[in-house]
Amino acid sequence: MSTTKNPTASGEESSSKSEFSTFFQTAVSIIQTATKMKIELRLLGATAIYYQCPNSRLLSDVMHRKLTDLDFITLSKTMSKIPDLFSSLHFEPNERVNALFGAQRQIYFDTSSSLHVDVFFDKLSFNHVIDLSHRLDIDPITISLADLLLEKLQIVKISEKDAKDVVVLVREHDFGNRNDKSAIDSEYITKLLSDDWGFYYTVTTNIGKVVDFANGSQLLPEDDKRLVSQRLNGLLQQLQASHKSMKWNMRARLGTKAKWYDEAEDVENRE
Repeated sequence: MSTTKNPTASGEESSSKSEFSTFFQTAVSIIQTATKMKIELRLLGATAIYYQCPNSRLLSDVMHRKLTDLDFITLSKTMSKIPDLFSSLHFEPNERVNALFGAQRQIYFDTSSSLHVDVFFDKLSFNHVIDLSHRLDIDPITISLADLLLEKLQIVKISEKDAKDVVVLVREHDFGNRNDKSAIDSEYITKLLSDDWGFYYTVTTNIGKVVDFANGSQLLPEDDKRLVSQRLNGLLQQLQASHKSMKWNMRARLGTKAKWYDEAEDVENRE
């Protein structure tokens, strides 16, 4: 595995660890309380990637990737317990968002720190849908490595911060199959995308963007650039070579002449 060579001073390293510790300990506390209430709650987003990539945390710091909030997913069958969970932890609900969108997503705030928490139910529905209703048992803390990758690569207008998250995840974890818990399950990703041309198009396009970002970064060591590019290009080749379903092929004929993704709704700023 490639390693980042002394990218930060010791003070910056301590700051990075402190920020991670604060976010992750809060997340663990929430998950532990949820478990006691028989709620299957899993962490997702940047904090989950940061947790799953302990050897790349300095790289996150070097790339100025800041943690800003906590995102979780649980099953819709436990939805009625979520308000009590966060009330017991002294979080306040976003009443408007929860009233309008509570069946898909709820938002809570820690009033003492202004920490923002999002809770999703069963699936992530942004530009593409990632159904996690039968995948929360893969890891006891976060969603699976493959789903963490898809969570980032499904974003049509992928941002620099999301590209950084993909770089960190792929630098730390190679691709493999579901039997290797330390690997990103490329078989699952390939099967999913081989039946959905739109999702496939977004992911394969974003792989190219992330590779370009990594290769053009002034902050990544050359060996990390090569490693990330090699792994992502390997996934791209696997996706391109996979057998596609009839549904995939029919949609591919239309291509980008019709919108191939959903608009991600900004629930907090919706009037």
